Formats: sequence, C-alpha cells, structure tokens
Amino acid sequence: MIKLRQFILTIGDIILAFLALLLALNIRYWDNFNSNIFNQHLLPFAIIYFVWIVFFYIFGLYDLKIIGPKGELFQRMFQCFSVCLIVGLAFFYFIPLFGITPKTNLLLDIIIFAILIFLWRKIFYTLFSSVYRANIAFLGKIPLALSLSNEIKNQPQFGYKLIGFLNEKATLSAQIKKYKINVLIVSENIEKNSALAQQLYQYLSLKITFLSLDRAYEEILGKIPIDFVNQAWFLKNLSESEKSTYDKIKRITDFVIAGILIVITSPIWLIAAVAIKLDDRGPIFYKQERVGRNRKNFLIFKFRSMVVNAELAGAQWASKRDSRVTPVGGFLKKFHIDEFPQMLNVLKGDLSLTGPRPERPEFVRQLEKEIPHYHLRHIIKPGFTGWAQTRFIQYARSKEESHEKFQYDLYYIKNRSFLLDLGILLKTFLLFFKTE
Repeated sequence: MIKLRQFILTIGDIILAFLALLLALNIRYWDNFNSNIFNQHLLPFAIIYFVWIVFFYIFGLYDLKIIGPKGELFQRMFQCFSVCLIVGLAFFYFIPLFGITPKTNLLLDIIIFAILIFLWRKIFYTLFSSVYRANIAFLGKIPLALSLSNEIKNQPQFGYKLIGFLNEKATLSAQIKKYKINVLIVSENIEKNSALAQQLYQYLSLKITFLSLDRAYEEILGKIPIDFVNQAWFLKNLSESEKSTYDKIKRITDFVIAGILIVITSPIWLIAAVAIKLDDRGPIFYKQERVGRNRKNFLIFKFRSMVVNAELAGAQWASKRDSRVTPVGGFLKKFHIDEFPQMLNVLKGDLSLTGPRPERPEFVRQLEKEIPHYHLRHIIKPGFTGWAQTRFIQYARSKEESHEKFQYDLYYIKNRSFLLDLGILLKTFLLFFKTE
C-alpha cells in the first residue's frame, strides 16, 4: 500500500514536470510560442527532470510522513528546489550541447514546478488520507499491536483506515464482512495455534490480506520489532548463505566508490587538517576501537573533533552539546566532515559503505546484555552509513535510542540488496543538510 502510493506520487511528479515546462514556455514566449520551441527544450529539460526526481527522493519528498500535516514538507521542498536550481544552472553552463541557455525559462519552470509539487502533495494527502484507503484491523490486543495501531491512526497517508481490534469472542467472519476489512493483522503466532490457523484459512474467500504482527510492523514502519520476534524468526528470515555473491560484488563496489570519494573530497581533507592544527595544535586524526563483523575489533578513523584526551575518565555517550567538542570540531561534526576519513576503513575492508554503524566495545558489551539479539548486528560488515541513519536516527546516545536503532539495523540485515544500498547512499546526501 505504501509503495503503491509512493509510485502514484512519482508518476504525478513526472506529469507535473512536463506541465510546468509547457506553462513556463507559454508564459515566457506568449504569442510567439510554438511546437518548435517546446521540442527544443524537451530533451534537455527531460534530463534535468530525471536528476531532479532523484533529488526528490534524497530529500524525502516520497516519504509519506513528510507530506503529513506534522511533516516538514515546506522546509524539505525549499532545500530540494534550491539544489535543483543550482543543478539546472550547472547543467546548461557545463553541458552546452542543446543550443539553449534558458536562464529565465529555467527560473520560471522551477517556480511553477515547485508550486505544482506543493499543491500535488497537499491534494495527495487530502485524497489518500480520507478516501482510497484499505480497512485494517487487529486480532489480539498486545502492547506492540497497540503501538502499531497508533502509528497507523496518526499517519492516514499510509493508506490504511484503522478499524480497531476485533472481538475475539465474537464471530470473526461477521466482523470482517461488517467492517469490510481488507487487511487483518494477527498478533498471535498462527503456526503455534492450529485452531486459529484453521479458522482464518476458511476466510481466504473473503479476499482479505492476513499479516503477522512482525511482518506488518516491518512493512509499515521499516523496522523489526526485536522484543517480539524469537529465535525461530531469525532462522526463517536470515539466510546469509544466499548473500555471498551480493557480498563479493558489494566489496568491489565499496572499494571503487571509496577511492573516488577520497579523490573528490581531498581538498576538504586538506582544509580540515590545517584547521584542526591551527585550532589547538593537536593530532589531526582520531582513532577509536569499534566492533566489526564477527565481533572483530578494528580502529575507525575520523578527523579529531574533540579536545585531546577527551576520554581520560573512560568511554561515555556523546551528547548534543558536548563540552569536549572543539570550535573547529563543532563545524566538522555539523556538516559530517569528521566522518570522511572512514573511507580509509572502507578501502581496508573494515567498513562497507552501507550497514549498521559500528559501536564501541564498551557499549556493545553493555547493550548485548540489555537488548535482545543485539549480537546479530555483527553477522555482517558495519557501514559508513546505514538504514537507521536515513530514518533520521543518526547518533544513539542511550540504551533506548540504541534499541530503536537496532530495529532499523535488523531490517537492513534482513532486506539488504543493491537497490536498498543505492537508496541509503542517495539519502545519506541529505545528512549534509541536517545539523545535530
């Protein structure tokens, strides 16, 4: 349901892109507008629109939470279209292959396009949060089901109309028909309850979708409920032997991309190094022990952002306004430049570009005692960035935040693929526009 709505959003954006071009050219040329002018602009603007759609994804304009009334749609759109304008100007300046330099046309186009996109998302939210929704209900009232039901209730743009919890003592078929239920989320383990499985089996003719609670949680929220799943779930869902080819190709890809990024960002490395030295004459780089794949420890590299000997009292969680951060370090952390040297770890093979962010051994020992299945974070290589980071959980500063972050990490471990990796890398670009 969520992916279908994101697809509809994308198709709408593509249609509006060419409508914006048509309107912009009509306004610009007025009585002199003709098909030749439109055809002359069609190919270069089609290329630009493709790039812009990628930036829409990067800036979360296809995240259904963003378009809700409590989302940050206006802020994201302003950031996104500012970047899109710069990209458009650079395209016509550096690639003068089409015989046009449409500065005025580009500005008109992007203003009209932005207005249309904003209105389209407002219409989309109004339309798909009130109509064209699937009726969804729960069978079994437990805390996790209550939590998920609240998320569905508060995010109608997901495409679900919450019916509530069915009465387990009443006839289920009558309730399903009465409320015209399309999706039924079952809290109880059907495999262990043959009577319930037999009962639900009889309702397949009613054309409803049955989802286990953990699967619904995963599909709707993009994370795994680690307090709910058991060892049998891991045996069924984590098939690491099937990922061997993927892992080999990913290692080659990591090496190539990391090398390219080091070359491209090398001027920033030089500026950062000089700034750190001028700030307090201390070391440029900071090495810290982290836990990698199969619990093998390694040293992670960063530009030093804290005072020398910041942890004489031992390891401690970072805080939002950490007094140990230097003035230059604060700037580096704000724009995530301090993370750049980790590309060396990617070249060495300690890190992948995407994966669960590696934690310190002291914290891992503590969290493995307090969070169920936490040790499974280490069955794959950790990453420079990850699914949890793109869900805007950048730094875990407590056990509770680490618990939440692990649910996203586990989703990645289960569902990792080249397409998911590409999405994560694209969305990581947005982190440079987010400050801590």
